[in-house]
Amino acid sequence: MKVKAFIRKYIPTPALFLVGIALICALIHVIAVISPAFADFFTVKIASVFRLILAKLTGWLPISLAEIAIICLPIIIGAIVFFAIKAFKSGKARGIRYLCGFFSALTLFYSSFVLTFACGYRGYQLGEKLGLERAEVSASELRTTTEAVIKELNALAAKTDYGEDRFSNIPYSYTELNQKLNKAYKKGADRYGFIQSLKCRVKPVILSEPMTYTHISGVYTFFTGEANVNVNYPEYNLPYTMAHEMAHQRGISREDEANFVAYLICIESDDEYIRYSAYLNMFEYLSNALYKADREAYRELIKTVDINVRYELVAYSEFFDKYRDNVMADVSGAVNNSYLILQGQTGGTKSYGLVVDLAVAYYKNVNA
Repeated sequence: MKVKAFIRKYIPTPALFLVGIALICALIHVIAVISPAFADFFTVKIASVFRLILAKLTGWLPISLAEIAIICLPIIIGAIVFFAIKAFKSGKARGIRYLCGFFSALTLFYSSFVLTFACGYRGYQLGEKLGLERAEVSASELRTTTEAVIKELNALAAKTDYGEDRFSNIPYSYTELNQKLNKAYKKGADRYGFIQSLKCRVKPVILSEPMTYTHISGVYTFFTGEANVNVNYPEYNLPYTMAHEMAHQRGISREDEANFVAYLICIESDDEYIRYSAYLNMFEYLSNALYKADREAYRELIKTVDINVRYELVAYSEFFDKYRDNVMADVSGAVNNSYLILQGQTGGTKSYGLVVDLAVAYYKNVNA
């Protein structure tokens, strides 16, 4: 059978169109891997349009469309199998056309990944964009940075309300928090040219309790344009985690860079609790690194942290004991680790903690 006749008989025209788009996206992806300059151009000038469109298309829905799709996945898979069987019962040609159509539809996930998010992994490092010299971190530099963060954290802790459960309390609603973070990101977009200006809601995950067993506090779903956050975690995590997922939604793909952009945006916010969340989360990263580098310095500095902050961290550890060791966390960690390595983040899930390098470089630059 000739090629044209085969295509006409077995491959639907929409399938050819989708595969064609995927091939163009594959070319874009390859060029982005080769050229960081192109990757940054595409992320800021082209992908931002697709991210905006997706965010606005799904933003009106108060719950996560991606989460709904995952919840309905067994039904979706069942429907796919049912219609596949039905198509093949109607004849071989119809069955093959169905499979071709189905597999071409799957290419949409790859195409949306490239058109919205993939190139962000291949651009120039955030340190270069901010004019920071990112280098090997010494124990003394780590201590100096941690001291600077503790100073700010203690000042904000004095203005923070803590409950009987020892956790701090957000003094306003989730919706207000979202609005305040959008305002903070607007200021950040005006200041940093690589951050997209975008106003959109961050969606609370319905199944946040089960999600906590995976140790995932938030996720950006590129194929729906949604920033999603686990609301089961203690409240002090919420502003910083939301800011992290919003960073992804605005084109910051690498995990360490999304962590640091979230930190920058939050500490420059007008809101004291958002700043508190940022400094406390950064303190956790820094103190964990300092503990490994210089335990004596860690023991000295931890004594200088506001007592309420220390109580909150103890309360968090007790909260997390329930979720600490389980199969779901191991599986999700392995999957996420593999995904990050495939995107050029050779540290895998360890790249989340590389925000320490950026923080040290930032404070060295501030104090220079």
